[in-house]
Amino acid sequence: MGSPKSKSSSPMASSKPPTASSASHHQAGRRRRRCLVATAAVLFALAAVLAVLFLTVLRVRDPTIRLVSTQFVGAAPSFALLPTPSLRLNLTLLVTVSVHNPNPASFTYADGGHANLSYRGAHVGDAEIDPGAVPSRGDAEVRVALTLEADRFAAAGGARQLAEDVESRAMPLESATTVPGTVLLFGVFRRRAVAYSECRLEVAVMEMRVQSHQCNSSTKL
Repeated sequence: MGSPKSKSSSPMASSKPPTASSASHHQAGRRRRRCLVATAAVLFALAAVLAVLFLTVLRVRDPTIRLVSTQFVGAAPSFALLPTPSLRLNLTLLVTVSVHNPNPASFTYADGGHANLSYRGAHVGDAEIDPGAVPSRGDAEVRVALTLEADRFAAAGGARQLAEDVESRAMPLESATTVPGTVLLFGVFRRRAVAYSECRLEVAVMEMRVQSHQCNSSTKL
């Protein structure tokens, strides 16, 4: 007798129907994937909203400084014994600037604001700016009393150059005003800004007045 023929098992015959546990596991995986996709979509939408807020509502616009007026308000002679006896003359230049705040929240500036004056690149006077605040979308005037040390003028440009400037009645000066501060939006978001202005002045020495000025303003965030 020949050996009995073995029956070949077909793939359909060997496959088993999915059990209840495997189906439940598959459904749980699909739910996890849906949750991850939904969480990613929410996070993406939140990031987009925050980006729009920071670019629009929370964006701090530039506070600007505008020179309003300048005037000499006094002269104070002083006598020094050391290192050699000398008579010095200090002049006071009152500078009034206007700080404009276009933001929907007040711009507050504390210690650190200052102004300085230079003559032909050399420092000849400075002053600190008192703390204050500029209302939202408003303006505030800041007055700065700059003390000019007259003996520094000759050291800066030399006696000959100083004499020529005095004779021409147009002494060139440069002023720089810095006002650092913060803008608090909605009482939560605090942004720091520094308003900065540079001016070129021409002073009529004999008349003790500023006869012309040209200013540039900028803001550092």
